[in-house]
Amino acid sequence: MRKRMFLAVLVVLAGVQAPGWAAPQSEAFNRWLERQWQQTLQRQPVLATSIGDPRYNALLPNTASEAWRAEQRQLLRTSLSELRGFKPEQLEPSEQVSWRMLQRELVSDIRGERFPDWQMPLNQFGGMPSFLAQMGSGGSIQPFRSTRDYEDWLARLRAIPPLFDGMVQDLRLGLKRGVSQPAFIMQKVQAQLAELAVEDPEKSLFWGPLRQFPDGISAADRERLTAAYREVLRNEVLPAYRRLHDAVRDEAVPRARRSTGWSTLPDGKAWYAYMVQQMTTTALGPEVIHQTGLREVARIRAEMEQVRRQVGFVGDLKAFFAHLQDDPRYYATEPEALIEGYRALQRRINTLTPKLFDIAPKSDYEVKPVEAFRAESAAGASYQAGAADGSRPGIFYINTFNLRAQPLFGMETLSLHEASPGHHFQIAIAQEDTALPAFRRFGGGYVAYSEGWALYAESLGKELGLFTDPYQWYGRLSDEMLRAMRLVVDTGLHAKGWSRERAIRYMRDNSSLAESDVVAEVERYLVMPGQALGYKVGELEIRRLRREAEAALGERFDIKAFHRVVLRAGQVPLDVLGVLVREWVRSRR
Repeated sequence: MRKRMFLAVLVVLAGVQAPGWAAPQSEAFNRWLERQWQQTLQRQPVLATSIGDPRYNALLPNTASEAWRAEQRQLLRTSLSELRGFKPEQLEPSEQVSWRMLQRELVSDIRGERFPDWQMPLNQFGGMPSFLAQMGSGGSIQPFRSTRDYEDWLARLRAIPPLFDGMVQDLRLGLKRGVSQPAFIMQKVQAQLAELAVEDPEKSLFWGPLRQFPDGISAADRERLTAAYREVLRNEVLPAYRRLHDAVRDEAVPRARRSTGWSTLPDGKAWYAYMVQQMTTTALGPEVIHQTGLREVARIRAEMEQVRRQVGFVGDLKAFFAHLQDDPRYYATEPEALIEGYRALQRRINTLTPKLFDIAPKSDYEVKPVEAFRAESAAGASYQAGAADGSRPGIFYINTFNLRAQPLFGMETLSLHEASPGHHFQIAIAQEDTALPAFRRFGGGYVAYSEGWALYAESLGKELGLFTDPYQWYGRLSDEMLRAMRLVVDTGLHAKGWSRERAIRYMRDNSSLAESDVVAEVERYLVMPGQALGYKVGELEIRRLRREAEAALGERFDIKAFHRVVLRAGQVPLDVLGVLVREWVRSRR
């Protein structure tokens, strides 16, 4: 769960100019930043692939090895020492901010080494086994456009067995030390691996790119590559998946912990507190966040009551929830119809965003269903960033596994969050800005900023001209309720001793979410502690900053300029975003 070293991004702040002799220091600092970025891409070649840099498409490091971890520990300390060799007072103002952010992140990553997340290498919500299958299916970030592309992926396939065997060793060590995911989580992992560990290479997801070669690949190369893929999959990759599956079935499921919350792990309370700080980029503690969540849940319930009365529903809110869950009018009957509905909504929203934004991504996004192998445990929707050069568009994934978990009244809200002006705007605008240094364009990891922005984007629906249907407005409230409940449930599970069943009951009592959605959400919080807190914490801060700016500027407040400031910042901690917005306010007075 440790964040990448380059989670920090530069922000451009007005301020006192550095003296003229700052230039040599600035040049040296920026050269150092570039070297660090290149080192990051070499050590994280999948990150390079994801941003459209093909240089390392054939590499897949064994991050499950002690040698890789030891090298990473040393690199963190070396980077921190080198960073401290630059005097921030001798840098330009924007670089001073960057220096302080990088120092905080490096110190935090070193502090987090005490928590052995690597001893829990698998969970049902994600992880390398499912991610690699997704990459190798031909419809994800790994390119399959040329003979070289196919050979690159073949090399990566050969790197999978040692990685998986290392994960088995890490898993065993965690079980020995009492560090594991809950047993029922590992049962779900076993079921996912069973689907991936097939016997016949042609029935595996990895066979996807071989079913339809690009026109530019010769017949001889097709025959050669097909034979090579069949051999590697049959004799190396699929047996590695089976070994991983068998270790989970025979060792992890019987021996994994029966408790749920993170606080029951060794050093668990401190571990959870660390994760809360990492994910919210604040000093807020679990109890404060829990109480904030309770207040937000009460407020949103009151607004839901207003919708219930507006549509003339006879019965209390619980009955209204049941009505929305049970009435087939609120659900698509065919996956294709749902996907086409989101594509139509994409076209509509694209015409509306200029009302509130004077910047937008150059490239659009695609709407696709979640792949079948991961659909059962995947989120209801997600966004996958495109390549910065436009060679691969962003993808807005819709989970069609259970159509009763995809209410039609939630479509406008979901599209605003995952696509435009949510994650697609936030990620693509930074990636496309070639004037920014590379790590600012592609750095990531500040959940409170990125997810806070996406949740804030949902709230712009009425200003854009959406949510004219009261049921679509209820969909907005329903999604906001989900994020508010997360504050209560995540802290309840990991800091207050809540059981899985109590968390599920709380979410069912306060929403019309489908049972499958509630279970998936709770089990997500169990394996990704603190991550779900960033959404609401971030949204509340962005909205507070907007109110503060509106009050300070009055008629001079420009919503398009405000959004430009927030989006041009790149991903930053919430306190840095506050500094940036306040500097913008001062510049307009």
